[in-house]
Amino acid sequence: MTEHVPVMLERCLALLAPAVSDRGAVVVDATLGLGGHSAALLDRHPGLRLVGLDRDTEALARSQERLAAWADRTTLVHAVYDELPAVLARLGLAHVQGVLFDLGVSSLQLDATGRGFSYSHDAPLDMRMDATRGITAAEVLNTYPADDLARVLAEYGEERFARRIADRVVRARATEPFTSTARLAELVREAIPAATRRTGGNPSKRTFQALRIEVNGELASLQSAVPSAIAALAVGGRIVVMSYQSLEDRIVKRALAYEATSRAPVDMPVVPEELQPRLRLVTRGAEVPDEAEVTANPRAASARLRAAERVREAA
Repeated sequence: MTEHVPVMLERCLALLAPAVSDRGAVVVDATLGLGGHSAALLDRHPGLRLVGLDRDTEALARSQERLAAWADRTTLVHAVYDELPAVLARLGLAHVQGVLFDLGVSSLQLDATGRGFSYSHDAPLDMRMDATRGITAAEVLNTYPADDLARVLAEYGEERFARRIADRVVRARATEPFTSTARLAELVREAIPAATRRTGGNPSKRTFQALRIEVNGELASLQSAVPSAIAALAVGGRIVVMSYQSLEDRIVKRALAYEATSRAPVDMPVVPEELQPRLRLVTRGAEVPDEAEVTANPRAASARLRAAERVREAA
């Protein structure tokens, strides 16, 4: 397996530091993965308590080993990030000082050859981040009507040739159900015009992304998770989110901007407390990794980071 390199690590640490430096601060790593960001946070802040969430049981097991030195300050939970309010309620935590999201597919999932996340090698079409529940990518491909399949590819993969791919999948599965990533990747390659295939990387990328998002309900979970994370922050607490594709980043941008905007009419001379923003944006737009990081870790190339600070209680 490729060595795990946390994306934009020092920037994440710097953005969270003002909120989590005090002893007793609590940070939620809502996408624990292999624990790289969490290990650095725990090492940097000796009084910090960490709550780590992940839907992937293998990732949780790996992180438990990695974070063993700080076991007395960590609580790891098998959960999707939109379950954050329920997790905090069970732990008796009314507020936290920091929340970190590192979205998308993890290094563990990409490098695990048997889970079907990558088009680089043949594997069963699974793509579930939580292998204990939910439908697989094979079930989506073999059961969705052509219209629904085209919608998934167009909306979640932003695939221009979604209808052509969907129609070919439906014809092909009538002869033999889809079970492998290699067969799907070959079908997508053949469905996309040759002129288009010459640019933009592997032509299967968008289809694999779309199926992964559909299988795991990623965007629906994110739409509820970000507002819930904001609501969980104490005043002075910070949220940091890294996205890796435009659909995720759009959801994050809108959620943060909504809470950083006054609810008062523009001509109101004095804005009452309950109409003032609950957040202050602490990044100017989306930040990206520098050239040196992308060279050292190509998986960081598409990262977009946004952060905000809670500035007032809810009305």
